[in-house]
Amino acid sequence: MSAIQTIRSRLRLDPYLLLLIATVALAAILPARGASAGVVDIGVNLAVAALFLLYGARLKPEAIWAGLGHWRLQALIFASTYILFPVIGVIVTLLLRGHLPQDILTGLLFLCLLPSTVQSSIAFTSIARGNVPGALCSASLSNMLGVILTPILVSQLLPAASGGFSLKALEDIALQILLPFVVGQAVRPWIGGWLLQHPLLTSVVDRGSVLVVVYAAFSAGMVAGIWHQLSPASIGVVLLIDLAMLALVIVTTTRVSRWAGFSTEDEIAIVFCGSKKSMAGGIPMAAILFPGHAIGLIVLPLMLFHQAQLFVCATLARRYAERAATRRPAAELARAA
Repeated sequence: MSAIQTIRSRLRLDPYLLLLIATVALAAILPARGASAGVVDIGVNLAVAALFLLYGARLKPEAIWAGLGHWRLQALIFASTYILFPVIGVIVTLLLRGHLPQDILTGLLFLCLLPSTVQSSIAFTSIARGNVPGALCSASLSNMLGVILTPILVSQLLPAASGGFSLKALEDIALQILLPFVVGQAVRPWIGGWLLQHPLLTSVVDRGSVLVVVYAAFSAGMVAGIWHQLSPASIGVVLLIDLAMLALVIVTTTRVSRWAGFSTEDEIAIVFCGSKKSMAGGIPMAAILFPGHAIGLIVLPLMLFHQAQLFVCATLARRYAERAATRRPAAELARAA
């Protein structure tokens, strides 16, 4: 292979990453407004429900119990979400005090106190060929516990916040995630085998659901005018801070999972579940926990982080998947020998 071909190969963009960029561009040019925003929200709910129905139909009950019983994996993801992230958030806000608006600093720390995402954590774990049952259990538990833990952490670390938590968030998790998953488990005897023989369907739903969430999130930011409340330079600084925090958590979870002897599949689940923060749960929580504040500025770091984690994890998931595809033929050759 020539030097030019090598450079082209290394610079080759993932088609899915290009789709993410195109989705953001579409939301910037044609954001969903009014009635169309309601339709998009319905689309997000349906996409998430479809994703978890398919996961429920594909996963064996034994695998789910194994995921719940894998306490070391669950403990490390929990520690990343509710210990490592908050520590990073406190340090960052202390270092930047006086250099950024207070509401932005509040938003940076609030971001670090949120639970992990459910849909994208599991979708990227699946794309990367990681431990999906472990990721499913961890991400779901993170969100359930986050309904209580996030307000407690906010009340301790952000004195301006009011106490309390939203039972509606727990209801939404039950209706949008757990119920479709249970339905999938119920119909698994009839369609589970067929789904395993047609992985393309789950792959399309994986990637398509992420695209729908990206469009809805970026549209909401455009309509709310959040991107116009700060100068481009200030937004760029916040984005760089978000990327630095994300990189630190990804590197830490990767190193610790390898040091602790986890398998590659478990490492993938730890990295993707332990590095995510939920915007879907974060924005409603912000409205409840920060009454009277500039909510747009408080959630800006979260919105930027959300976009960053999707782009970074899309690239990372592709690399993990390529490594898995390379390992598989090697393992088959070893068995044949």
